[in-house]
Amino acid sequence: MELSLRDDQPDHLFPGGMYLGKGEIVNERMKCLKPIQTIQFWLLGIAAGLISLHLHLAWRSDNNDLFSSSLLFWVAILFSLGKKGDRLNLQSGVFASFFGASLIAWLLFKSLYLVGDDFFGRLSPFISVFSLSLLASGFKGLKQYTEELLLASFIAIPWEKLLYLFIDLSVLTAQFSSFFLWLLGFEVKRQGVIVILPTGSIEVYNGCAGLKLMLQLLGLVLIFLVMVPTSRKAKILLPLAAILLGFVINGMRVALMAVLVALSDQDAFKYWHLGEGSLIFSAIAVLILGICGAGFIQSPAQPPKSKI
Repeated sequence: MELSLRDDQPDHLFPGGMYLGKGEIVNERMKCLKPIQTIQFWLLGIAAGLISLHLHLAWRSDNNDLFSSSLLFWVAILFSLGKKGDRLNLQSGVFASFFGASLIAWLLFKSLYLVGDDFFGRLSPFISVFSLSLLASGFKGLKQYTEELLLASFIAIPWEKLLYLFIDLSVLTAQFSSFFLWLLGFEVKRQGVIVILPTGSIEVYNGCAGLKLMLQLLGLVLIFLVMVPTSRKAKILLPLAAILLGFVINGMRVALMAVLVALSDQDAFKYWHLGEGSLIFSAIAVLILGICGAGFIQSPAQPPKSKI
């Protein structure tokens, strides 16, 4: 039997033979959206709690760079999710939801006993994003969150400690700094990792060879490539530019410190080595990299104009 809710010609036929007009259709659609809105509300609340927890742990840690980098990457992750908006498929299974909730429970329990700069403090953003992805879309929907998981994994992996085991840039940095001083007209010699001027010398250790600055710039490039539409060419050239720029800027900094040692200016040496002076070189590198990245930004495609 058919049921008509309007006297005139019906607009739509729903299952069961029920005709609904435009007003009723809007109401039915709103009812369908309520469960999705409820899921989004709970996911947003859980995400806000996990982000706040991680930032608090990063603030308490002994790593001064962890809080600033974590805050920057969380902003990038939220921005990336915001761009996807309603295109995300929020359908998860029972097992995926249970597994994601278990990871969050373990994360909260582990956070109670986190002391100092623990590796878990770096790993927690990845666990948070992964568990929230399972709650939202299940295992089949993880591919929707590739960019967010990639950003979180960059924080989780201790790149600096791992690369120090395989890469030693101290000799290469000493060579570049010596060459740069020679170009400026200084009488400079080099013995291995030691840069020698007539009145003083410095030894370049691996920790001062620029690897940290390179990784910082690579992290910014990763954020830039996720947040800004770029070409495939930019995805190749910008990481290479970050590595080269980090090495060159740090080599110039080492050359400056060699000159300060030769001048017996210990206060200036400490300022440019461990003080705010080192941040100035980092800011210069970020500025130059930002200028390079601006040239690769692609404007949104304009729809073709119709010819009259």
